[in-house]
Amino acid sequence: METTRPTVMEVDLNAFEHNINKIREYVGESVELMPVIKANAYGTYINKVNEVISEFNIVAVATVDEAVELREQGYKNEIFVLNQPYKDEMKKIAKYNITIGISSDSFLETLGNSSEKFNIHIEIGTGMGRTGINPNRVEEYIEKVKEYKNIEIEGIYTHLSSADIDKEYTEKQLMYFERAVKKAKQILGEIKYIHCNASNGILNFTENSYNLVRPGMIMYGYEPFEGAKKKIDLKPVCKLKSKITFLKEVEEGTSIGYSRSYITRRKTKVATIPIGYADGFKRELSNKGYVLISGKKAPIIGSICMDGFMADVTDIDVSVGDDVYIWDNENITLEEVAKLAGTMNYEMMSTIMHRVPRIFIKREN
Repeated sequence: METTRPTVMEVDLNAFEHNINKIREYVGESVELMPVIKANAYGTYINKVNEVISEFNIVAVATVDEAVELREQGYKNEIFVLNQPYKDEMKKIAKYNITIGISSDSFLETLGNSSEKFNIHIEIGTGMGRTGINPNRVEEYIEKVKEYKNIEIEGIYTHLSSADIDKEYTEKQLMYFERAVKKAKQILGEIKYIHCNASNGILNFTENSYNLVRPGMIMYGYEPFEGAKKKIDLKPVCKLKSKITFLKEVEEGTSIGYSRSYITRRKTKVATIPIGYADGFKRELSNKGYVLISGKKAPIIGSICMDGFMADVTDIDVSVGDDVYIWDNENITLEEVAKLAGTMNYEMMSTIMHRVPRIFIKREN
């Protein structure tokens, strides 16, 4: 369907390629990348560009349905589901040849009693406090898996909870994981995939990359923690933009928007911009955020509506149809917007809704 809505997210595929190359340089040639493209590639929808993701031998998603979607759009290489699935999803897992992470005894038994074949990575719980087997159970758990001839162990992994802020705790997690890896190798020999580092771990604990890493936020060019760009050269991949669709001038004392949350203090030129909270533009930005129009910052006035918001453009020379940047990565960054909204760049980007079209930009070198 042709895009006609004035609100779009521009996604720069050249910037994505740049970031991938920089990550490869950072971790070294011996370490493979498993891009994390869950949640529609953190809201960029790069997961839907098959020619881009098909360059990777393996990609990671969060759910079985995300993996199925990749298969149906033509991705033929390995897909790993980071989170242990549900027993009701077993038929999909087998049909679409999906590799899954597991750490539950009951789910292992369910898989083992199936007539289908499954490839798995065993998740080790080293301190995330979410999922994963106790590191002391590695030998026992692997022996249980080996009882089932229809299950192939292809990997072992863990999640680092605080690789951005807590060196001591992360080193403890890595110690537990290394012990688990050694025990696993004693039983299994060489293991195809061993992984623990996502974006924070890649940048702060590169020496613990094993043979596979899971880049997420850094692939999209944004900092997973403050100061990350001092370690690696990243280019932001997306800009969120709209257009002015209505202009009016109102007198001092005019209420703007729902609940009269803003009253003009002077004669004011007001622009209406068609992106709202149903698009993922947070209501928390009401009366305190700003956008970029004609190279200048225009304050948001009034409560952000479901489908749009208003901005004060009294001091800016504007016309209907002018571009409005929610973030342009230069004058207004994703991090700035997220901070004003009381959230983080991960959430801000990944919750821009599907009704905002994604426009992919690819420049020939």
